[in-house]
Amino acid sequence: MRPGGALLALLAGLLLLLLLRLLWSSTDAPARSRLWVEESREATHGTPAALRTLRSPATQPPRTMNSTYLNEKSLQPSERCKNLQAGLETLSNKTKKYSEDDYLQIITNIQSCPWKRQAEEYENFRAKLASCCDAIQNFIVSQNNTPVGTNMSYEVESKSEIQIRENIFAMLPVSQPFVEYPYNQCAVVGNGGILNQSLCGAEIDKSDFVFRCNIPPTTGNVSKDVGSKTNLVTLNPSIIRLRYGNLKEKKAMFLEDMATYGDAFVLLPAFSFRANTGASFKVYSTLKESKARQKVLFFHPKYLKNLALFWRTKGVTEYRLSSGLMITSVAVELCESVKLYGFWPFSKTAENTSVSHHYYDNHLPKRGFHEMPKEYSQILQLHVKGILKLQFSKCEVA
Repeated sequence: MRPGGALLALLAGLLLLLLLRLLWSSTDAPARSRLWVEESREATHGTPAALRTLRSPATQPPRTMNSTYLNEKSLQPSERCKNLQAGLETLSNKTKKYSEDDYLQIITNIQSCPWKRQAEEYENFRAKLASCCDAIQNFIVSQNNTPVGTNMSYEVESKSEIQIRENIFAMLPVSQPFVEYPYNQCAVVGNGGILNQSLCGAEIDKSDFVFRCNIPPTTGNVSKDVGSKTNLVTLNPSIIRLRYGNLKEKKAMFLEDMATYGDAFVLLPAFSFRANTGASFKVYSTLKESKARQKVLFFHPKYLKNLALFWRTKGVTEYRLSSGLMITSVAVELCESVKLYGFWPFSKTAENTSVSHHYYDNHLPKRGFHEMPKEYSQILQLHVKGILKLQFSKCEVA
């Protein structure tokens, strides 16, 4: 071979090697970028992995603005939103390690992700609830599911029983009274201070069925934030004792307050504790004697027991479930679409503005009775999975 030919062959070989090197660098760039992100996350000492997932995504190193980088950057939000679900599941088992500020950071990230109802997730979760608890048939005590002569165990004081005699049997509806089931759009309205100045009232009142907890105020100025429509409202018997003097001297006040709920169902846990029974029956007789429009229902203790066992498998191991989680569970079975308002167990908003515990007062619950962080992490999971929707801030007004 001539010297000139050898030189040309050498140059051609060098050019081929250079071209291969350039192609390798281009195709491997995204993989090396992901590796850099994972290494940077592992370097975040002292931060639990679940919380790192839920916090803001790691900052990318400086890179050339080429098309590969732009495509990767555009995918970051959706990838981060997908990771929220896995991170929240881990969080639910370790909530004691996280502060209120940690939760607010998580919620900020959740709010940055678009919410979409996931029909398959909804049906799967509803099927699991129906399998364990069957709210459609069992969540209230009725003549169909509790015949005369039944010795019914209390929910919490399970060693105690009450016999369903004719006088108690007469208080019960023949069957489940929700004749329009399944309802299309349902609102479960909690009592959190986050509802103040939310302007959610009109949106809530457009719902097909509205659940409320513990007879909160709905008239006057608050109605623009919380609405006035009520189809079912829970009533804790302790309220009868503390607010209405066991319906003796404050009976008229009770009837006046109840009149604001129209023909709503009033749901009481008459068979959770023995101490609840007399007060619950007193509510029934007081409303009946005054020919009030409200209809009294009683939680079935077996349903509440089964529901507590269901949520225990999810990590909620508290002494007793809150009324909010009970009613949310019922709503998922009774409704095609569920939206939660006023569920906010924090002392401030995500924007660091102080909020009262309730929208009508700042009385804090008994410590250790409800496990609100663990309950709320479960509700956040349902939101992220597209099973229900949480309203975190003000409502949009048309």
